[in-house]
Amino acid sequence: MTMRPRARNEQSIGSPLWTKRLFSVLNLANIKIVKRVIVSVVGATVLLIGIALLVLPGPAFVVIPVGLAILATEYAWARRWLKKARRIASNVVSGRDRAAPRESRV
Repeated sequence: MTMRPRARNEQSIGSPLWTKRLFSVLNLANIKIVKRVIVSVVGATVLLIGIALLVLPGPAFVVIPVGLAILATEYAWARRWLKKARRIASNVVSGRDRAAPRESRV
């Protein structure tokens, strides 16, 4: 078996020129934009499903924070809303947000 000589424009897979060419094609800025679009679409879809579950039967108060958590990986406004939702949930669970006072001394 004889090996033919490599042409001038052929590159071996392990060469640095091959990786440079790959990363120039897969521009890092494009990857960030694609990731942000995917996170936005998935997060907005989950959030809208959670909002729809407010009037439909389902766990809206679980799905809405999940949608906000997905969006919070990319957006500051979603992080702020998620912090507010956590604070409200912890107040409700601990009983600090009750309308009627616990004991009235009259």
